[in-house]
Amino acid sequence: MSHKIKPTDAELEILQIIWKYGPSTVRHINDIMNENKVVGYTTTLKLLQIMAQKGIVRADKTERSHVYTSLLKEEETQRQLIDQLLVAAFGGSAKKLVMQALGNRKPSLTELDEIKSLIRRLEGGTQ
Repeated sequence: MSHKIKPTDAELEILQIIWKYGPSTVRHINDIMNENKVVGYTTTLKLLQIMAQKGIVRADKTERSHVYTSLLKEEETQRQLIDQLLVAAFGGSAKKLVMQALGNRKPSLTELDEIKSLIRRLEGGTQ
């Protein structure tokens, strides 16, 4: 992501839906958002219009119901946001970030295995 767009929390919520379900209509996005909290259809529509202006999503207007596609890649966006958080909240210390993340929420055994595998790879070991 070369243009360093920083999505707001509300925009990230919408991006998560598009990344999970693929290109989506306003109605679909709004229905998913309403599973967690009440969000008006026009609020969702306005957010998507702003996101389109910012270059975060693209609207396909060939059908009656516009379909929105993310212009940001999930992994690149996550990497950029982690880099910003790392510097802003943890003084650039990956150790502090990881310790805080693992201390705040107990990882599953599968997640712990994946973390151990990553550490082995970073140390130059196998797997």
